[in-house]
Amino acid sequence: MLSTSTNARAQLQAQLLPTRAVRVDNLTDLVGNTPLVRLHRIEAACPGVELWAKCEFTNPAGSVKDRAALRIVRQGLAEGRLRPGMRLLDSTSGNTGIAYAMVGAALGVPITLVMPANVSVPRKQVATAYGVEIEYSSPMEGSDGAIVLARQLAEQHPDLYWYADQYSNPHNPLAHYHSTAPEIWAQTNGRVTHFVTGIGTSGTVMGTSRRLHELGPVRCLGLQPDNAMHGLEGMKHIPSSIVPKIYDETALDGMIWMSTEEGWDMAERLAHEEGLLVGHSAGGNVAGALRVAKDLAAEGCGGVVVTVLCDRGDRYFLPLKWERQYLW
Repeated sequence: MLSTSTNARAQLQAQLLPTRAVRVDNLTDLVGNTPLVRLHRIEAACPGVELWAKCEFTNPAGSVKDRAALRIVRQGLAEGRLRPGMRLLDSTSGNTGIAYAMVGAALGVPITLVMPANVSVPRKQVATAYGVEIEYSSPMEGSDGAIVLARQLAEQHPDLYWYADQYSNPHNPLAHYHSTAPEIWAQTNGRVTHFVTGIGTSGTVMGTSRRLHELGPVRCLGLQPDNAMHGLEGMKHIPSSIVPKIYDETALDGMIWMSTEEGWDMAERLAHEEGLLVGHSAGGNVAGALRVAKDLAAEGCGGVVVTVLCDRGDRYFLPLKWERQYLW
């Protein structure tokens, strides 16, 4: 029989062991299985309602887009569309580009990205650090201009580029159908009642909502900026944009319209009150989820509301530069 002191040492050692440490063959194996964190202080105004957020910034490249990028690249390789000697080409406002860059580096796939010239400087710099090639579209045309330029490049150089087209590629929402939604269901023990997230390519909201609807009586809501000239980077104002082919409004139970100011204010609250330094689109998502939680509380209904923290806030800091020269 172990002595009391031996038992105490064994218990202390077990407490010190890293519970989440894993060993993987490739960095891409770390995509997904992100934590779900409860927002206790934000939900304080909604008695009887739980508010939870999926920490997608813990993916290897730092955003929810890692899931779709990985599935798209793997399927392109498996189906023979992304062949040796070809470059994956896609348009992006930032996060998907960084995700493609990480996946491409990890799997040995060369990447060319088309970005609006006014996308945040840190996103350009991070993508470049992975060694990708970037083509810039007009800053006045936003993400739609990047889509148009990517299509033109693919048509002009069909042997050089495989156009992944995240806005039309069914593997974008399928990534969330097969991973994000089942994770949320398991992490809430099937108790989730509402899911809220913003619309960019719409892959996250489409795939997650479809699967959650199959798993249980979950009300799924999309979220959009309330006007075309908004500051919620990565989100799309559908009425003024090229509508993604993967977007299907019938998959949703409702729509929330979000102002830039409310999204930015919530991002600041999350940092100050929950210790979560996240981007403004994540702030918009939580602000939308909080609206839902307040309505449930006002009606005297309980609920478990889940949303998505798309990326980290430091991705928006200026300046951010990786210097090659050092002074000692």
